[in-house]
Amino acid sequence: MIHFAKKGSTTAIAFLLASSLLLTACGKTETTASASGGAPEVTELRYQGGVGSVTFPELADDLGYLAPLKLKFIGNTISGPQDIQAVVTGDTDFGGAFNGAIVKLISAKAPIKPVIAYYGVDENTWTGYYVLDGSPIKSAKDLIGKKIAVNTLGAHHEFVIKEYLHRAGLTTEEIKQVTLVVVPPVTTEQTLRAEQIDVATLGGVLRDKALERGGIHPLFKDIDLFGTFSAGSYVLTDKFIKANPNASRKFVEATAKAIEWARTTPRDEVVARYEKIINSRGRKEDASTVKFWKSTGVAGKGGLISDKEFDTWIHWLEDEGVLKAGQLKINGLYTNEFNPFANEKK
Repeated sequence: MIHFAKKGSTTAIAFLLASSLLLTACGKTETTASASGGAPEVTELRYQGGVGSVTFPELADDLGYLAPLKLKFIGNTISGPQDIQAVVTGDTDFGGAFNGAIVKLISAKAPIKPVIAYYGVDENTWTGYYVLDGSPIKSAKDLIGKKIAVNTLGAHHEFVIKEYLHRAGLTTEEIKQVTLVVVPPVTTEQTLRAEQIDVATLGGVLRDKALERGGIHPLFKDIDLFGTFSAGSYVLTDKFIKANPNASRKFVEATAKAIEWARTTPRDEVVARYEKIINSRGRKEDASTVKFWKSTGVAGKGGLISDKEFDTWIHWLEDEGVLKAGQLKINGLYTNEFNPFANEKK
């Protein structure tokens, strides 16, 4: 049955919000200079990374854009909802997730603000939902009673899958008979080939490596449903922004510059830089996957956020009955205030 993860439930979110009151919402709070002086109010930002990958804040740090701020790595995550929940509880200072998951958390009164887009879908960066060659699954209707592997529930892939099923005319009861199974991305291809699942969600390097081995084809793709768009954003807590406006601006500015560096620099140079970062940070990772990097996937210059990138999911959740009509307004939901490219938006 398709459903949102328990982590996204009202009870879990209420617990997270209560916990956040007992925890700080920033890193080390030593003041480097007053806010009026323009220097960051904190010395470091705590965050979660991804195995074998480089985030834009990590790239910004390596390029020198983030100084004098430092990043403090506290572990890896493969789940956007978990990453932004860690921000709410004060375990990290920033985190990123699919915009629909952010909307859902904000609707539960989470005190967070999206400040910059960091991933998305374009002609080079997209996700496909793959079946084995020879599979009897040819259409959405054939997914009834079948299993689809995703990296987490309540995020990008669940929204895309449900949209695909809705557009194909499946009823609510039929959609409930499609089962989403959480499988680590690195083992998804293997799980499909072992026929333990019927459909595998594959993107980026994992998709390209699987396609090199052959024997699979996409049933549908997210880019076919939604076109080019920024799909996820980094968030800060309202408390962090209020207490640390200079650090907030520095974080967004540096990340925006890193996005544009990756967008405008020759691909081979970007890949080489990513390899250097992974090999030098001492996390015992395989850097070979970054050779398949193709594009940022971010739609707005420097990660600028547009209304449609949240409005789409607000209306989607309203249609699903998760939100009441008019419960959330786009005005004030996110901010481009700290983005240096905001004035170039029009």
